[in-house]
Amino acid sequence: MLTLAFDTATDVATVALVRAGEVLGERRSRAVTVLADADELLREAGLGPSDLELLAVGVGPGSFTGIRIGLAAARGLGLALDLAVAGVSTLDALAAGAPGAVPVVDARRREVFTTGPSVVAPADLEVEAGREYVGVGAVRYHAQLAGLGGDAELVEPVYLRLPDAEKAAV
Repeated sequence: MLTLAFDTATDVATVALVRAGEVLGERRSRAVTVLADADELLREAGLGPSDLELLAVGVGPGSFTGIRIGLAAARGLGLALDLAVAGVSTLDALAAGAPGAVPVVDARRREVFTTGPSVVAPADLEVEAGREYVGVGAVRYHAQLAGLGGDAELVEPVYLRLPDAEKAAV
């Protein structure tokens, strides 16, 4: 099954083309280029949009705007190409890429998103010695996790709050 997967919830958007569990190509860029990146991956593989059989999209937690861009792209492609769309937790995707690791996404405002899902201050993250922590949040707050978590090079990058604009309207 040929799957186009992308996640735009963090500062570094990822797009991957996958067939039967094998990654045919991957791009890391920004949420605003997700469709161009997908087109480039398909062309490089000698394929076109009509060859796709499934879309997988990251649903967060992460950047409100980034998540909305990804969902809009997935919904638009799904409707245009008559494809099923699967929503995947950004935290689950990070954890799947590093089995046994704890995903930590930068939530801004001096907070992180982590398993649960939950949003906590980095100092309140229950860190276990020797455990690996992956994600942009783990990189940003490495000083708080240093000595307790894994190697910073092993860190890889669900929106749990209302956006500020929506809070102001309530």
